Amino acid sequence: MAHFPRSFTAVSCLIVTSLLLTACDNPQQQTSSPPPAVTVYTVASQPIGDYREFVARTSASQEVDLRARVEGEITQINFTEGGTVEAGQLLFEIDPKPYQAALERARADLSAARASATQAAADFQRGQELSPRGFISQSDLDKLRAATDQTKASVEGAQALLEEAQLNLGYTSITAPFDGQIGKHLYDVGTLVGPSSAPLATLQSIDPIFVDFQLEEGTYVSYLQQQANNTDESGQPALDLSLRLPNNEIYGELGSLNFADTRIDSTVGSVNIRAEFPNPDGLILPGLYVTLIAESQDKAEAPLIPQSSVQESQLGFFVLTLNDQSQIEQTIVTMGRRIGAMWVVESGLDSGQQIVIEGLQKVRSGITVTAVEKTVDPQTGVVMDLPGNQ
Repeated sequence: MAHFPRSFTAVSCLIVTSLLLTACDNPQQQTSSPPPAVTVYTVASQPIGDYREFVARTSASQEVDLRARVEGEITQINFTEGGTVEAGQLLFEIDPKPYQAALERARADLSAARASATQAAADFQRGQELSPRGFISQSDLDKLRAATDQTKASVEGAQALLEEAQLNLGYTSITAPFDGQIGKHLYDVGTLVGPSSAPLATLQSIDPIFVDFQLEEGTYVSYLQQQANNTDESGQPALDLSLRLPNNEIYGELGSLNFADTRIDSTVGSVNIRAEFPNPDGLILPGLYVTLIAESQDKAEAPLIPQSSVQESQLGFFVLTLNDQSQIEQTIVTMGRRIGAMWVVESGLDSGQQIVIEGLQKVRSGITVTAVEKTVDPQTGVVMDLPGNQ
C-alpha cells in the first residue's frame, strides 16, 4: 500500500478544518437563541398627597369596670366571656333576698311613720280647737305641735330609708351600660363580693375605636395656624387618616381627628392627639400598636411602581425600562413614600413607561427581550395576568 508524504497529510487536515469553520460561519447553518423573556409592568400614576406617619396605639371609645355596689353572693352570670352584650342586658345578679327583705321592712316602717304622723296631726288640730276654751294649756298645745313636727320628720326619714332599700335591691342586678364587648369575669357563681372587691369584669365599646398618638409642639402650632385655611365643610382638617396594622396591611376604613389635648406635655414637648375609626367588624382591638398615616387631601399625580422592581447601586435607585425597540435600559429614579407593595416615584419615570418586574437576573442594559405585560396587586405585590389575558 502506498504511503503519502507527511506534508500532504498536514495540508489535508488544514483544508478540512477550513471547511468546518466556513460551515460554522454560514448563517443558514447556525442555531440562534431567542431573546430572553421578561415580565413588564406599565407605569401608572395616581393622586398622592403630602403625608406623615405616626406610631400610635388603639384604645376603646368607652370602657367601664363593672363593680358590686352591695355585698352579697353572686347567683347568676348571664354572658359569654369575650362576647358582645347589649345595653341594659343583665350581666351579674347578686342574691337579692336580703335586700328584698330590707325593702319590705322599710315599707312597713314608712307606713307606721305615716300613721303616727296622721295621729299627731289630728291631736294637734283638736288641741288648737280646745285651747281657746281653756280645756288645754298652751304648754300641752306646744307639745302637740312638736309631736306633729317630729312625726313628719320620721315620715321623711322612713321615706329615705325606703328609697335606699330600693336602690340597694336594684344594685343586685348589674346590667350593661352600653353595647360592647365584655372580658373575662373574675368571680364565679357563689362568690361573696362587695364594694371593696375587684371589678367583676370589664366592658368595652370598640366601635368606633380610638387611636392615640403624639404631635411635636412646633408641628402642632403650625397645624393650628393652618387649620383655618385647610378645613372641609364640616370643619375637619383636610386630611385623609388611615392605619397600617401590625401585619403591615392597610385598614379598610378612613378615620377622623376628634380630640387634641389642651396643654403641651412639658416632659416630651408634644401634645396628645386622638383619632377615631369605624370598627364595625371588631377587627381592631384596644392596645394595638399601629401606624397612623396622615395624608393631605391636596394631591398631585405621581407614578407608582412595585417595590420589587427597584434596585440600588452606587448611583442610587434604578429600574430596568423597556424602550420602543424592546431593548433594556437602566433608568435612575428618585423614590418617595411606600404604599402597600408599591413605591411612589418622585422623578425619573413617567406614566406609560414599561419596567421589568420579573426576569431581572436574566437581562442587562442594551439587550433585546421578549416582554410579557402583567399587573401587580398593590397591597400584596403578587404578579397577576392582565384581566383580558386570564
